Amino acid sequence: MAISPNRRYLAVSEMGDKGTITVYDLKHEQHQKKKVLSAGDFPTQEFVSLAFSPDSKYLIGQSGAPDWTLYYWMWEKHKVMASVKTSITTSPVYQVSFNPQNNTQICVSGRGVFKLFHYAEGAFKQSNSQKLDVGNVLSHTWLSHKQVILGTETGRLLMMEGGDLRCEMSVAPKPTTRDSHRFSRSRRKHVDEPVSDALYRISAIATYVKGFACATGPGTVCLFEKTEGKERYRKTRVIRIPQDQCSNDPSNAEQQEIATLCFSPSEEILIASTDRGQLYSFTLSSAEMSKEELVHFELLSHSFHSGPITGLSICIRKPLVATCSLDRSVRIWNYETNDLELYKEFNEEAYSIALHPSGLYVLVGFSDKLLLMNLLIDDIQTFREFNMHKCREVAFSHGGHMFAAANGNVIHLFSTTTFENTQTLQGHRGKVRAIEWSKDDSRLVSCGMDGAVYEWNTLTSKRESDSVLKSCSYTGVTLSPDSKTVFAVGTDCTLKEITDSQILREMQSHGVPYTNVVMSRSGRMLFAGTSTGTIRAIKYPLPVQKDWVEYQAHAAPVTKMAITHDDQFLLTSSEDGCLLVWKINDMEGRGLKWDTWACYTKEVLITKSDLEEKKQVILELKMKVENVKRENQCQLQLQDKNNNDKIKKLTQNFIQEVESLKTKNQVLRREMEKQALTHEEATAELMEKHSKELQDLESSKTKMLIQSYEQNDDQRVKSKRMETDFMKQLHLMEHSKTKVLEEMTGHYEAKLQEKLQMLKQCQEELQQKECQFMEFKKTVEEDADSEIMQIRSTCETLIQDMKDTNLQLKRDTGSMKAKVSSLQKKVTEGMEDIDNLQTDNQKLREVITFRDKDILILERKIQERDVTIKEKEKCIGELKNKIQSLDQLKYVLEYKIKELKEQIEPTQKAIWDMKEQKQEMDVELRSFNKRNYHLKLDVTALNLKLKTMEKEMKKEKQRVRDLQAEVKRFKTDLHNCVGFIQEPRKLKRTIQEMYHKYVQLSDVVEIVGMDADVQRESAHQREHMEINVAMLKKQLAKDSENHRAQNTKSVQENASLIQEINNLRCELKLVQTPLHDKKATTELNRKKQSCTELRVVPADGSPSAVTETIFDLRYGGIQHLRQEINAQGDSHTQWPPYGYKLPVLTL
Repeated sequence: MAISPNRRYLAVSEMGDKGTITVYDLKHEQHQKKKVLSAGDFPTQEFVSLAFSPDSKYLIGQSGAPDWTLYYWMWEKHKVMASVKTSITTSPVYQVSFNPQNNTQICVSGRGVFKLFHYAEGAFKQSNSQKLDVGNVLSHTWLSHKQVILGTETGRLLMMEGGDLRCEMSVAPKPTTRDSHRFSRSRRKHVDEPVSDALYRISAIATYVKGFACATGPGTVCLFEKTEGKERYRKTRVIRIPQDQCSNDPSNAEQQEIATLCFSPSEEILIASTDRGQLYSFTLSSAEMSKEELVHFELLSHSFHSGPITGLSICIRKPLVATCSLDRSVRIWNYETNDLELYKEFNEEAYSIALHPSGLYVLVGFSDKLLLMNLLIDDIQTFREFNMHKCREVAFSHGGHMFAAANGNVIHLFSTTTFENTQTLQGHRGKVRAIEWSKDDSRLVSCGMDGAVYEWNTLTSKRESDSVLKSCSYTGVTLSPDSKTVFAVGTDCTLKEITDSQILREMQSHGVPYTNVVMSRSGRMLFAGTSTGTIRAIKYPLPVQKDWVEYQAHAAPVTKMAITHDDQFLLTSSEDGCLLVWKINDMEGRGLKWDTWACYTKEVLITKSDLEEKKQVILELKMKVENVKRENQCQLQLQDKNNNDKIKKLTQNFIQEVESLKTKNQVLRREMEKQALTHEEATAELMEKHSKELQDLESSKTKMLIQSYEQNDDQRVKSKRMETDFMKQLHLMEHSKTKVLEEMTGHYEAKLQEKLQMLKQCQEELQQKECQFMEFKKTVEEDADSEIMQIRSTCETLIQDMKDTNLQLKRDTGSMKAKVSSLQKKVTEGMEDIDNLQTDNQKLREVITFRDKDILILERKIQERDVTIKEKEKCIGELKNKIQSLDQLKYVLEYKIKELKEQIEPTQKAIWDMKEQKQEMDVELRSFNKRNYHLKLDVTALNLKLKTMEKEMKKEKQRVRDLQAEVKRFKTDLHNCVGFIQEPRKLKRTIQEMYHKYVQLSDVVEIVGMDADVQRESAHQREHMEINVAMLKKQLAKDSENHRAQNTKSVQENASLIQEINNLRCELKLVQTPLHDKKATTELNRKKQSCTELRVVPADGSPSAVTETIFDLRYGGIQHLRQEINAQGDSHTQWPPYGYKLPVLTL
């Protein structure tokens, strides 16, 4: 990329079959494309460096291997002004730039390359010498219109002026143990170079007003400023990248290599980009404020992913998106504020991620495990670990109560509450590449590399529908909002619409494979990601022809896509490590669906220990603040005392100084008066002297003027004489001149005639000599032809001999060239094969190590499972024995159960009948109780109203009495006042007194206002009471009807009870007659017996005992019925009588 000096245009190069450069207008609202430049007919695949001219009219671009050609455009007219080859294939070019004050001078640097070109007459001309050995130049910049500074791979700074070396500096100090340790841990790009050289390679340089900044090794930037000494520039600051505290290895951030450096237009901020895709900033004002030589960068915004993003997930209740990457980090972003909320690095690469709908938990899949983690306020903490290898896909259900995890070709369903593997979905023959839940979580759709798209029932774990296409390896799947249609994409460059196991439509992508697909919640748009990094927006229903809008997004294939639940944002991630947030707008002007209930929560998890620690920290800080306040107060008091003392001293000193100054002022005034008198006397003397001198000068000057006038008259006379003499001489000179001219013309005319005669003679001699020369020429030509024929014959023979020898040499050289080229090809192929074999060997070793680990883990699992199988077999044997014994018991118990059922059935029927009767009675009792309760409430409310009305009536009566008393007093006072009718003054006085006594302004206003308010309030209360009375009358009428029905029921029940009582009395009589007879017999026996002991009749089933028990039971039932009748009678007495009316309300 390159930005113009006026900060308006941005040039971006794109790599492809034909490399292009796109120029954007940054002042346009949508950064509109201005021009797209290319190298024309030349086969250029990429441009490695770009630069704008100082006036932003021209653009240069350095193409890459193998041609390494520099192009010079007038980019607004799309015209290539010139081109030149800057290097050979083995020496790459890294940077090109314009002279900051000259559009025609260009600098080119690279491996062993430093060239200055000057554009003139439609071509480039090199202006510096080619013999200078500069080494591997990684970067350069212009210090002025004459000076260029180069940064080399060995840590040397070369200052060039006019193409010649003027000064050389080295940024590599003496090697220390720390530097060697840092270098051993950093990534090494060139194996053959020594440690000290590779550690301080200058990869970027940027200039500013005071000097320049250069990157000197991993994570380090040095600032150089101008000096007036021999060195010209002096190192003033060292800026380093700080450690990353969120990483497992915090010092790993220090080993990033700085790729580019840039100053802001105000030159207050320095920005650096690294090879891991991070951006750092440093304010130069803070560097000037601090006196430390070593300072640190700060992140420009926040840290980014440095590897391909493998997973992306969003939640419902928070505006969060979670991503995981091969850089071993998990990051939680806020897509509304574009901030990084949480960030944590792990010891191994993360392959999949899923965010819980609540936004409080996250699932991350690693190579050998699946972790469920809590999102705390400042950390990501592991909560549960699942033993699952290479979990490439994981997804929470929309309700959050379940989650699905894909392990190879098997999908496991887990419960988020019990963490049990509730179901296992098997059917895929290849790896599962995508999982999607339906909206109601009742179904799950999956696709895999085997070309199958399956729809599973999550309740029964059965496959409901399937679509298999072996020629396609699916990479992405999504569902429509109604969960009836499935959309799938894969390697066959088509978008498929599947319903009921059938492919309804296929939409071609025109040779670009789709990698992922997602559908909006409204169901009107589909978004598909491609392998080239573009995003396509497709309308639904799918069009027949090509009808989509394509957006250039990523520089690598799109890995994951997601749409927020309010259809406002589209989130895409890619292998280039970028997460993009797109704002979705409807081009047709239709509003997107927005859930009015959807509001984001702000709850955050925090552990109890952290909360207690923070509370303790807050308490400690509060204590410190209080202590500091106390100390500050004490210090302030002391300072106030000191200041007061100082003020007193200063005031005293000030008063003394003022008095001293007053005395000095008086002395100075006296001296001034004296000096004024002396000055006046001196000036008077000087004025007298000056007047005398003026008179003398005037007299002398008048004499001088008279003398000068006399001399002037003499000079005028002399000048007139000179003029007359000069005119005479001019006339004489003109006369002599005419004579000389006449003599000269005659002399030269005679000479001309002589020369013409000489010319005629020479022409005649020339003609004679030409004839002689032609004859001599013919003879010479004849002799030369004969000699030429002889020489030709000899030369032809020699030429044939040379041709034969040349043909033989060409054949030999051709064969040798073919051998050399074949050998070179074999050597290059061999080297490539060696490199490939080495890389394959390393990959195979890594695979072997992973496989060995998997084998060990599997062997352990097999051993554990063998032990569990043996234990389970033992348990199965014991359970079989128990089952046999239980079967025997079951047969016996079933027979007994049948007998008991036969005995229980009649009693159960009777019990059910009684229960139904009891339930009916309970319902009736509840209804009666409710009605009574409501009536009591109404009565109490009416009583309260009556009491309030009575209180108000009492108040009104008291008020009336007070008013009557006041009226009586007024009458008496008025009667007394009438006695003063004949005395107007006393009458007026008494009337005023009465007025002040009985009349007030507030009373007048209240009387006027109270009458209206009282009438309104009385009318309002009257209407309210009338409405209440009418409602109560209606309720009384309804209650009376209900009481009538209840009375009739109670009468009927009483009649039935009376009948039962009569029957019981009859039975009592029948029972009492034998009892009376028995009593008589017992009395006779007592008399006969001598002992006084009573004879007890045994109660073991005799007829007398049975009758007594029956009597007791009946007597208890009669008493219970009497109590119910009395209770009902009492409740009836509480009811108001029918037809009762409330007293009339009088206002």
